[in-house]
Amino acid sequence: MPDTDKLPSKVYGWLDERLGLTEIVALAGHKRVPEHKHSFWYYWGGITLFFFIVMCFTGVLLLLYYRPGEEAYESVRMITYEIHFGWLIRSTHSWAANLMVASAFVHMFSTYFMKAYRKPREFLWWSGLGLLSLAMLFGFSGYLLPMDELAFFATKVGLAIPGTIPVVGPWISDLVRGGPEISAYTISRFFALHVVILPALFIPLLMFHLALVQKHGMSIPESEEAKPESERKSIPFFPNFAMKDLAMWLIALNVLALLAAVFPWSLGPAADPLKPAPADIHPEWYFMTSFQILKIFGAWFPGAVGEFLGLASFNLGVVLWAIVPLFDPTSKSGKWGVRATYFGMFMLAAILVTTIWGYAVLPATP
Repeated sequence: MPDTDKLPSKVYGWLDERLGLTEIVALAGHKRVPEHKHSFWYYWGGITLFFFIVMCFTGVLLLLYYRPGEEAYESVRMITYEIHFGWLIRSTHSWAANLMVASAFVHMFSTYFMKAYRKPREFLWWSGLGLLSLAMLFGFSGYLLPMDELAFFATKVGLAIPGTIPVVGPWISDLVRGGPEISAYTISRFFALHVVILPALFIPLLMFHLALVQKHGMSIPESEEAKPESERKSIPFFPNFAMKDLAMWLIALNVLALLAAVFPWSLGPAADPLKPAPADIHPEWYFMTSFQILKIFGAWFPGAVGEFLGLASFNLGVVLWAIVPLFDPTSKSGKWGVRATYFGMFMLAAILVTTIWGYAVLPATP
């Protein structure tokens, strides 16, 4: 009989000889993570990554039955009502996508207020913004794929936003739709975007982002920078921080499982382009800010002028948000550090207010 007590060590030794596990563990143990009263915000990048992994895994399972094109709605109906636990996989996928975007927003704002965009982490900031943009496109492109009534009209509203861009806007909308109207061609394009193009862009950018995190390490807030280095606390990345990160993943998994089981993702009636749009139609919550800004400026300045001013205001805010590292580049706060903090508070308040406002003014569902 083989000695089973020594089997794990033999397996580890076999793998270590070929993969260098000891060196990897030693490197992870050598890396340290700052520990202070704001350390909680360090976990949100990992939580975002966790939801992305779940989204990929459940997406592969959905691919086994989903059929893009004319049969899109029927295939989703079959997944939801006929395939064993298909409803749960679909609900988990949809909730994971929304939670990924939500946790990415939390990660972005916590990074911003901890001033982690400063030298030498500018590319960490820019790559993170790129990942958030791609995550939102993941959600937008996947929203149409069931081709039910809500998805159809919400996508129609969403595609009207780039259509307001002067000169090239209508051309961009037609290119994305595959024609003047949303059709089976649109589903095929969104499907290709969702499962091929976006992953091909997202995964390399994610690897670049994670590599920069490893290179520069975790940033510390200004309150910690003011302390003498001897008074700053830190813990080893492995196993201390890694175990805490894993605990956060388990909490995120429980929240996701609870939402997916108790609030399963619904499937409405099949889309009918000839029917009028429901009164309460709107884009997904993470596009509500841009949607509401266009509505506000449209009410103030009716016609093309309002659309142009609304789009210009939103894009100006995005550009200023992206180039903040160029205006607040140093590790000393000064006047630019204070102004950057106020600007971040303004942007956070603007997103919260316009999103809540957008949902508050929606007509009641009959």
